[in-house]
Amino acid sequence: MRIDIVSLFPEMFSGPMACSILGRAQSAGLARISVVNPRDFAADKHHIVDDYPFGGGSGMVMKPEPFFSCVESLVSELPPPRSRIILMSPAAPRFCQSDALRLSQLEHLILLCGHYEGVDERVREYLCDEALSVGDYVLTGGELPAMVVTDAVVRLLPGVLGAEDAAALDSYAAGLLEYPQYTRPRKFRELEVPTVLLSGNHAEINRWRRQQSLQKTYELRPDLLESAELSPADRKFLDLLRCGNDKRSN
Repeated sequence: MRIDIVSLFPEMFSGPMACSILGRAQSAGLARISVVNPRDFAADKHHIVDDYPFGGGSGMVMKPEPFFSCVESLVSELPPPRSRIILMSPAAPRFCQSDALRLSQLEHLILLCGHYEGVDERVREYLCDEALSVGDYVLTGGELPAMVVTDAVVRLLPGVLGAEDAAALDSYAAGLLEYPQYTRPRKFRELEVPTVLLSGNHAEINRWRRQQSLQKTYELRPDLLESAELSPADRKFLDLLRCGNDKRSN
């Protein structure tokens, strides 16, 4: 996969893009990540990329020309299929795990990072395929969201994580939060690992993990249960949790 990030601050990406999973994915040839500065595509001699908003108001708005010229240059370098162009914006649908999976199946992503007061709306309407937000808050620019999207997408590429089922066991991958994880030592400051994980009974371990996943989701993100695929055993366990909570509240 190729990911091009369009940002006024390419230096922000040098560390995160070279470390850990992202660094290994690029070294292995599984992903190619580059950062392009839209200032290099500004038409005037001063490379101006922002201007005052029409109609008045505070702050500056990023101009459309540098974005259009930059993206057109990037797209012209590649044969079909067409690239997916995404604007990182707080005024957009929230990025989630299903989006990461969807985008990981594409060959080329272009992530546009806004800055200042925002981006000329014509970029969103006529250049981008979609816009994504990483949460209900406002950041200084789109750089950190672009890093989040890149990390979430690249780790889903075949071969990146090593273990075949590693990504499939993540939180949200199956619509639920992941079960608790433990490692050595077995006892730490009088805190012990749950006995079932030491039993060697894989059926019991799997049942415990499923129930722990259901319980954590029920307690922390009950909204996820509305769309999760639940078996009759799952529903019975959740009913027991609800009954227990009802008794404690009475």
